[in-house]
Amino acid sequence: MHSDWRCDDCGDVAPFHVAEHISSEILDSVRLRTAPTIDHMPLWCPWPLPPGWMVTGVGWAGDDRAGVRATALSCSGPDPLGGGPADLVLIAEQPGVGLGTRFAGIPGIDPGHLVTEALGECDRGGHAGPHAKIKVGGHPTPLWCVKSPEDRSAYVSEAKGMWLYAVAWPASAGYFLAEHVVLHDLSDGVPPELVYGAPSPYLHGKA
Repeated sequence: MHSDWRCDDCGDVAPFHVAEHISSEILDSVRLRTAPTIDHMPLWCPWPLPPGWMVTGVGWAGDDRAGVRATALSCSGPDPLGGGPADLVLIAEQPGVGLGTRFAGIPGIDPGHLVTEALGECDRGGHAGPHAKIKVGGHPTPLWCVKSPEDRSAYVSEAKGMWLYAVAWPASAGYFLAEHVVLHDLSDGVPPELVYGAPSPYLHGKA
């Protein structure tokens, strides 16, 4: 008997849990869960939130036996290019989980080859730098845009020794990351001013 889920393409994967609603109490229940081999899993959140943006969901991958191996937090707000609402899902995961690739809509459980491909395309195009730069946990962090379905944009990086994904809907919402974005690890504390909104459809199964 084991608690892993089975993916037809990737084999055994860690089960994914999504809170039905979102509040400071629910965030606390996720951020205080134990993780194997480390003190805690990062739970990334833009802070301060841009005007009009709210936290709209939280989830985690793992089980009681293996602990938390990935976290996901969704935010919603106005599309930076106008034209309606936008959603952003931020994922921190240990290698070999595959949660980020699932939301990004890309095959496999490891994005390393896609990052390498993105780096190669930058070199061929004469662009030496990353596609976006943000601050994560107090450190400047490059983000690389990887190929994904046309309805979204997906960026990948590394933070605290783990994969970091930022997946945005619609694709134009990826320009959110061109602004001065700072990600705060909610595992270190939840700001009391954090604003919560209706559950994100993408975190709850639309993606």
